[in-house]
Amino acid sequence: MDESIKKYLLDIFTAIEEIESFFGDKPKFFEDFYSNLCLRRAIERNIEIVGEAMNRILKVDKNIAITNSRKIVDARNYIIHGYDSLSVDILWSMVINHLPKLKDEVMALLNKE
Repeated sequence: MDESIKKYLLDIFTAIEEIESFFGDKPKFFEDFYSNLCLRRAIERNIEIVGEAMNRILKVDKNIAITNSRKIVDARNYIIHGYDSLSVDILWSMVINHLPKLKDEVMALLNKE
């Protein structure tokens, strides 16, 4: 694996781990997420990092074995450029539905190394 790709995969993994750490050992509840602006902004920033790292990976390897890799970059662009229309529901869906799978795929790629 290209060393730059490995670095970007580690950046993605670290950002996801950081998002998970924001919740601690508590269950993830939408109400807690919705009512905590600092938490939402911190998660937005980490998703931006995930998307930028994925964008850089795709410049090196367009066929990386990550589901919806292009959509991950699109999500980053949407957060940055569509900040005024970003739905809290969409952000929550990313955290609950998409990041766990992405984390598993990133770990699998890193473990192949």
